[in-house]
Amino acid sequence: MRLRIMNEDVPVAPWYRQPWFWFLTIAPLAAITVSMCMLVVAVNMDDTMVSDDYSKEGRGINLEIARDQNAADLGLNADMAFEGRAILLTVNTEQGPAEFPYLVLNLFHPTLAQNDRTIQFRSDGNGHYTGTLLDDIDGRWYYDLRGPDNQWRLKGEAWLPTDSKLHMSSKGSAQG
Repeated sequence: MRLRIMNEDVPVAPWYRQPWFWFLTIAPLAAITVSMCMLVVAVNMDDTMVSDDYSKEGRGINLEIARDQNAADLGLNADMAFEGRAILLTVNTEQGPAEFPYLVLNLFHPTLAQNDRTIQFRSDGNGHYTGTLLDDIDGRWYYDLRGPDNQWRLKGEAWLPTDSKLHMSSKGSAQG
């Protein structure tokens, strides 16, 4: 049996060609890279869901509930139809066609606040109103229709635009 003794003549690969070096450093390098990416995302994104004043929001919720109740007391219901970017709205109360000088429709995107829209409808008489979209909309939206004095609202959720009429009632359900 011949014993081989290592001498100085055997070449040794440089450190960057050693497999154990890379095996031991790949996990810490990956963790540092991922944490830096997460830090950049966290610094550049807004926390739109976080609120600092919960009592103010609580008072606002009570006002919204009162607006919903006022709409139910008036017996409000509306039908909305889309014709391209034009929106036709018919609003009725228990006493007949609604007569408001204008109405405001807020469309809220479920996840992207920058996509929210506000549309003002002008009265054409006899409970009919017209409004215009500046951009096309597509997908799921929360809507909030309010009167000029902001004393009532019709709210709900719908897939827009719809081929059929969207029925809004003071009960908060939307059928399209």
